[in-house]
Amino acid sequence: IVIVAVITFSFTKVNGQQKEIKSENSKVVWKGYKVTGSHEGTINLKSGFLTFNEGKLTGGEFVMNMNSLITTDLEGEYKGKLEGHLKSDDFFGVEKNPTAALIFTKVEQNGKNAYKVNGDLTIKGITKQIVFDFSVYGNKATTSLKVDRTKYDVRYGSTSFFDNLKDKAIYDEFDLIADLEF
Repeated sequence: IVIVAVITFSFTKVNGQQKEIKSENSKVVWKGYKVTGSHEGTINLKSGFLTFNEGKLTGGEFVMNMNSLITTDLEGEYKGKLEGHLKSDDFFGVEKNPTAALIFTKVEQNGKNAYKVNGDLTIKGITKQIVFDFSVYGNKATTSLKVDRTKYDVRYGSTSFFDNLKDKAIYDEFDLIADLEF
């Protein structure tokens, strides 16, 4: 009984109970779109937790390992080229910015297992507010975010900044889809 109390108290904050994300059982998929199609891949969570108060989601924080960014729809030379380009300063500059973070700033329940979340998303050292839906079922959570990369100085191939790109254009928004276990 004493051990249970110690474990419970070590994860309890004033505003609720923190539940650690099990990175090995969680998956974050990215999908980017261009005029001629799309590419997708995964990125690993370095760490993360969700905070609950009386069974209701009240907060969360996630850190992504930008060096883990890979492409899952290509193989061989093209896979390596795209991954290298995405990690370069043209895109996410992972050498200078090895992590990206999402911190929940406001959580409102809008259904039995559904929440509207306001958060601060930091990519390349730039933090912007983002609003998204978040669902929790038992010890699992899911979300899908649309991120405008140009707000984080990721401008390569953007028609918002470059003319005459034609079929080389890359759309400004990309998707992040997370399936989390805690």
